[in-house]
Amino acid sequence: MKGWSGRSGLAKVDLYTRGTVYLIPWAGVLGLTLLLQARPVHEDGQLMLVLSASLLAVAEGVLCGRLARHAMDAYLGQGQVPRSLLSRAAAVTAATTAAVVALAATVDLTGLLPTMLAAGLAPFLTVHCLLVRNRTTALIQLAVLAVVGGLVALTGRTAAEALFAVVTTGFVTGWMAFTARVSMWVLAVMWELREARDVQARLAVAEERLRFGRDLHDVLGRNLAVIALKSELAVQLARRARPEAVDQMTAVQRIAQESHREVRDVVRGYREADLRVEVEGARGVLAAAGIVCTVAWGEAELPGDVQSALGWVVREATTNVLRHGDAQRCTISVRTEDDTVVLVVENDGVTEAAPGDAPGSGLAGLRERLSAVVGTLEAGPCRGGRFRLTARVPLDDGRNDGDDLVGDDVKEAV
Repeated sequence: MKGWSGRSGLAKVDLYTRGTVYLIPWAGVLGLTLLLQARPVHEDGQLMLVLSASLLAVAEGVLCGRLARHAMDAYLGQGQVPRSLLSRAAAVTAATTAAVVALAATVDLTGLLPTMLAAGLAPFLTVHCLLVRNRTTALIQLAVLAVVGGLVALTGRTAAEALFAVVTTGFVTGWMAFTARVSMWVLAVMWELREARDVQARLAVAEERLRFGRDLHDVLGRNLAVIALKSELAVQLARRARPEAVDQMTAVQRIAQESHREVRDVVRGYREADLRVEVEGARGVLAAAGIVCTVAWGEAELPGDVQSALGWVVREATTNVLRHGDAQRCTISVRTEDDTVVLVVENDGVTEAAPGDAPGSGLAGLRERLSAVVGTLEAGPCRGGRFRLTARVPLDDGRNDGDDLVGDDVKEAV
């Protein structure tokens, strides 16, 4: 079990909402049990009836507590409610209400009966409203109130007392059902927003893969077809000892070199990232997620390969801020220190990692990218419940330029 501060915003709302729904049935059980211990009840000597009603109330709390868990999962589309559990909870609730009415017929419960009836019915009606539509809930509430009015009348109470019992029971059970229903509706909306964000991220990745695949197809498709045809023609000419075979293979070599260069251009456009564009994009994405992003820029002009590497750092850091923790503020700064450019991304709202969680591969990939420009990466929690990511890249001429880097990657891929 994580602590409250170690949970994300959605996890906090989920815990609070489920705790509220669990609390309502047991609040009714506790209230009814305490009312059964009141002095007017014990003074009339109905010990067995009081004990039976108390035991039924506890059994109702246990069954309605289990039913609440299944009902919340069913409301969120994450499970189903066992019919046997629903039937047992309804039967125990009816038995508890009957015991209260029987006690009211033999004991003077003036002033206590309306509250006892409401406490006996609230646990089941509060949970059951999560399983049916609002209109069905209203009809069930009206039917229950009609039955309550009839039962109170059978105990010999006046019309005014019966009306008061019906109004009190209807207000308590209706308000509890409304509270549970609205709370779960808010939780369901938040889960839908979470799923929508995940779907949006997956669609963005799929769209980028399609774009990259389309570009490679456009570049390589025609050239590979021409290479295959010319290679086949060169084979036929070579078998006939025709000198034109050399010309065809020379053409194949030229087309292959052109294809290589075109693939390098495609990969360069895909892998290189402009640092300022990435920072502004990160600011916009974080603002859309309700996170205040502050950017501090230096004045040094950075080489293209350095901007590309640091741009990927900004991308990965932004993704981590959105996916991990519950950040409210984020700071991105770029500065130079002794011929070294330093990029710092810092955010609050850090959550504690579970003991069994494996570290992700995002930071490892960033270290590999930075190593190509002789850069380093440091990441970890800092004071004040914050997380800081620091990338350092030296501004010297001792490393390969961006074209060589991309060319090596393309050679490996080819």
